[in-house]
Amino acid sequence: MSGKLTTHVLDTSIGRPAAGLTIELWKYNDDLGDYEKLQEAVTMNDGRLEQPLLEGEALTAGRYELLFHVGAYFATMEVVTDDPPFLNVIPVSFGISNNHDDYHVPLLIAPGGYSTYRGS
Repeated sequence: MSGKLTTHVLDTSIGRPAAGLTIELWKYNDDLGDYEKLQEAVTMNDGRLEQPLLEGEALTAGRYELLFHVGAYFATMEVVTDDPPFLNVIPVSFGISNNHDDYHVPLLIAPGGYSTYRGS
């Protein structure tokens, strides 16, 4: 059985899921010597994506990066921030070593900080 890659975003400044936040998924390509974009998705009302970012044969070992566009999200929420905002795009770099495992990358955000961890 193959694993999957999922994420969700919680806005701790309002105590709710972060709906409408754009997330990009990138994977490091050894041949190019750089990251290449795999996809882009937007969180739903529950702060999650409609489907896993990767699953099945698409989930392969390697180095990945999620880019969370929090600056644009906080702008739509009309949260008062500096111009430019302190946090604009949050990169979370991580590795996948076993394509049979599930990888969950939650992000807790506020205008002045964030936290992430490997969830289950």
